[in-house]
Amino acid sequence: MEKDLVLETMKKAGIPLNAGKIAELSGLDRKAVDKAMADLKKEGLIVSPVRCKWEPANK
Repeated sequence: MEKDLVLETMKKAGIPLNAGKIAELSGLDRKAVDKAMADLKKEGLIVSPVRCKWEPANK
């Protein structure tokens, strides 16, 4: 599932990432990353510590 892969990519990176970098690191299509991130935001599983960059909420 894309959401799991996006979350795992963020955890492995250890730093806040933007959607483009997540797509690059995970191998997913950018549109799939954007959709997964939108779902993760709604669920409160990711947070934005700096503008346009995201990380897991429960680091």
